[in-house]
Amino acid sequence: MLRRLSQRRELSSIAALVAPLDGPPRLYARHFTGSIHGEQVIAALRSFRRRIGQPLVIVWDGLQAHRARPVQEFVAAHQADYCIEPLPSYAPELNPEELCNGAVKQALRNALPDSVQELRQAVRRSFLRLGRQPDTLRHFFHHAGLTVN
Repeated sequence: MLRRLSQRRELSSIAALVAPLDGPPRLYARHFTGSIHGEQVIAALRSFRRRIGQPLVIVWDGLQAHRARPVQEFVAAHQADYCIEPLPSYAPELNPEELCNGAVKQALRNALPDSVQELRQAVRRSFLRLGRQPDTLRHFFHHAGLTVN
């Protein structure tokens, strides 16, 4: 018997697919219980900035959490750390990060975790595994029409 843990949003992830000038593409992810809201976006931005260690150009889709007032105020207050480049309203084919999410979902399609914690561990392992595949990450950029040198 197959069963779902609960509704669709047991766990949400925010991923940063990075194309650094000094090396191969890298993948970072933060995972949150429930849906993504402005507070989670701000926590992820802080984490990515700290881990990457330099100012970030953020390419965002039209997710409501990206447009939330606290997020906009946070980015405005940290202009030296973040530059936002919006994608068109609905253009998942232009967003290489969407391919990361799709790869993780594909890898976990037959998973049946018994708890949200098990789901979080499986998602984290899948993102880490994907992050160790620079050729795949480079392909995600190329698929979106971007060049990574």
